[in-house]
Amino acid sequence: MKLKLLLHHTTLKPAHPPRLYGSAGCETWSVRFSPDGSYFAWSMGYGIVKLLSWPLTSNDSAEAGCSEEKTLNCRQTVWALAFGPCMSTRVDALHQNGRDHELLLAIGLNNGVIQVWVVSTGNLRVTLTGHQAPVRDLVFTPNGSLTLVSASRDKTLRIWDLAKKGASPHVLRGPDYWVFRCSISPDSSVIASVCNLDSKVYLWSLRSYTFMRHLTYDHERTMASCDFSQDGALLAIASYHSTTGWWLDLWDPYTADLMTRVEDCKVCAYRSDNLLTSLSFSPVGLLLTFKDYRALRIWDVERDKLVTDTDHNRAGGVCCAFHPHGGVIATGCRDGHVKFWRVPRLVPSLKHLCRIALRFSISTYQVQALPLPKKILEYLTYRDIPKRKIVCCKEHCR
Repeated sequence: MKLKLLLHHTTLKPAHPPRLYGSAGCETWSVRFSPDGSYFAWSMGYGIVKLLSWPLTSNDSAEAGCSEEKTLNCRQTVWALAFGPCMSTRVDALHQNGRDHELLLAIGLNNGVIQVWVVSTGNLRVTLTGHQAPVRDLVFTPNGSLTLVSASRDKTLRIWDLAKKGASPHVLRGPDYWVFRCSISPDSSVIASVCNLDSKVYLWSLRSYTFMRHLTYDHERTMASCDFSQDGALLAIASYHSTTGWWLDLWDPYTADLMTRVEDCKVCAYRSDNLLTSLSFSPVGLLLTFKDYRALRIWDVERDKLVTDTDHNRAGGVCCAFHPHGGVIATGCRDGHVKFWRVPRLVPSLKHLCRIALRFSISTYQVQALPLPKKILEYLTYRDIPKRKIVCCKEHCR
């Protein structure tokens, strides 16, 4: 099935639009779907987070206001959102340990505080303190537990166990720059984090709370985002430089090999607004969506196809999120709006499903030790992906 151009589906408008384009405070820095796809949350600016039932009604599409919504007033700029607990699609029921927790929404604020709200009631459950600077990213471990990882401008990662009231977090230190983004492997064993001005990716053990290794770049760049693939065998890293454009790299987190790269063309690279801001793997198939200020792009890695949509007018996109069942992408903009995009529902190939099932359980080194033909080994370790792709949007080059 071929990818088709994304179709603009619907838009959420902020209750208090900016008085002037570019004014601070109105940005939608984070958008998230709940793990079961029944809720959508967005930071609509001015310290307000909206919780909406999904799918949206026609009234929701017109304005952010309906009987089913909940308004969470955080009284601080909201940088990060995360629903939890969540469960990786590869973790079966035997590994859930009978967990049955209520759905929570964690919110990272500009003053370093994390607020945790109960989704069903809209009540504040607990406030987490410890970070000394804005909390830029939040993620729950995908094993059904109430373990929350936070990344902050205070140059630390903190690991919180929300099931233990009053427990002190584990603090991971090391970077000399702001920690911008973090991602957790599907088996909940590894944390990947990136810093804004550090040309390295940090890998941490979530089992021993220790540093594991770097993935290192050979030239200066600003790190923007990171995400693990569905089986944990690939780690996507988004980065950019103000004068040389952006890069989207796929790494093997086990061997530290750079597998392939998608990069900006040299003409587009000279646009000051052409910065990669967010990326996310699809929970269905080997699709990777990524955003710069002007365009939303989807890369079908398995079929090596790229789709670009550039209808973002003046409001630069700063974040994106896949619906857990696929088919819809949400993007947040600097002016407080949220746009939803329908994407084709691709059916993963049977061989890719087999690869996911295998790679979720064993590392690259274990695969390479198997007595299998070279082509099969290359496929199972993703060494069959084309090595480089240049992206050029004609509208940008004019």
